[in-house]
Amino acid sequence: MNVLKNFEALFVVTLGLACAANYVLDTDTVTAVEAQPIAARAAAAPAYAAAKDMQVVVVSAKRLSAEQKLQLLNDERKATASAKI
Repeated sequence: MNVLKNFEALFVVTLGLACAANYVLDTDTVTAVEAQPIAARAAAAPAYAAAKDMQVVVVSAKRLSAEQKLQLLNDERKATASAKI
């Protein structure tokens, strides 16, 4: 029974050390962009994305009305029901 208590204590200590190491390592790697407030990050997002050579996708479409959503859901349900048969 004493062995089980030792394993439990070892597990708790190891878990604590792992969490502490994770916290220490994560706080050192904060970049200048991540340290800015969210509003400043949103304004700098296009420049930051261009600097990192990221591809940016802009979707401009109208939102579906409630009736259109319901119709699409019904069509999808019919398609999945027919595929199961």
